[in-house]
Amino acid sequence: MANTTADIEALLMQRSLTDPELLAVAETAADYRILPDATVIKIGGQSVIDRGRSAVYPLVEEIVAVRKNHQLLIGTGAGTRARHLYSIAAGLGLPAGVLSQLGASVADQNAAMLGQLLAKHGISNVSDAGLSAVPLYLAEVNAVIFSGMPPYNLWMRPAPEGVIPPYRTDAGCFLLAEQFGCKAMIFVKDEDGLFTANPKTDKSAKFIPKISVDEMKARGLHDSILEFPMLDLLKAAKHVREAQVINGLVAGNLTRALNGEHVGTLITAS
Repeated sequence: MANTTADIEALLMQRSLTDPELLAVAETAADYRILPDATVIKIGGQSVIDRGRSAVYPLVEEIVAVRKNHQLLIGTGAGTRARHLYSIAAGLGLPAGVLSQLGASVADQNAAMLGQLLAKHGISNVSDAGLSAVPLYLAEVNAVIFSGMPPYNLWMRPAPEGVIPPYRTDAGCFLLAEQFGCKAMIFVKDEDGLFTANPKTDKSAKFIPKISVDEMKARGLHDSILEFPMLDLLKAAKHVREAQVINGLVAGNLTRALNGEHVGTLITAS
C-alpha cells in the first residue's frame, strides 16, 4: 500500500488507461469520502413536483424541519414537461444528446421553483460550478438544492434502443451521492416503493420491502421504479450500496427514512 502512489504514477506513464494492471493498482488506492454525513434526496418531477401545491408544500415543510438534524442534498427530477419535450424532439429525429439538454432544462426549472420556495429558509439552488460551494451551504443551513440531470448534454451515451437519454435524474442524483461519498440515497416518489407490478394499473401487485439489484433483474423489475442504468451504477458503487424508495405524499415518511427507519423499499447492491 505504501508504494501505491508511485506504482500508479509509473504505470500511468507506461500503459493505456484501460490496462488491467493499472486498474488493479488503482483499485487499491484509498477512496476519500467528501461528504460522509450528507444524504441525497431525489424529489420526483412527475411523481411529486408536477402535482403542484398539494404535494410540494407539505414536503417543503418537512424538509425545513428535518434539515435541523440532517445534511441534505436535494435533487429534482424533470417530469411530465420533459416527456413532452422528448416526444417532440424524437419526432424531429434529434439524437439522445439533444434530448438530454432538453430534459436538463426542465429539471433546472424544478430546482429553481423549489429553491424559491425554500429561499426564506436560507436553502439555495446551486448548479455547475456552484456545486463546489456545497460544503459551505451544508455548514450554514444543512441543505442545498440541485438539478438532478447529469450534465452529459451532447456527450450523453446513446441508449441501446431509441433516443431517450438513458442517464436521467435518478442516475444524476445517485452519481452525486456516490462521488461525494454520502451516507444515504433516498428517492421520493408517489408510490410506497417497489411492487411486483405497476400498482397504478394492477390492483393485485404486491409490495416488495427489500430486494437486490440482481433479484430485480431476474424478476424483470429492473425498469419499474428507477431508471434502468441506475441499478448498474448502484451495483458498481463503492460508498452508496443501497437506495431507499419512499412515498413522499405520505407525511412523515421522509423524516422516518432519514432517521434510519425502513420506510418503502430498500434496493441493495448485493
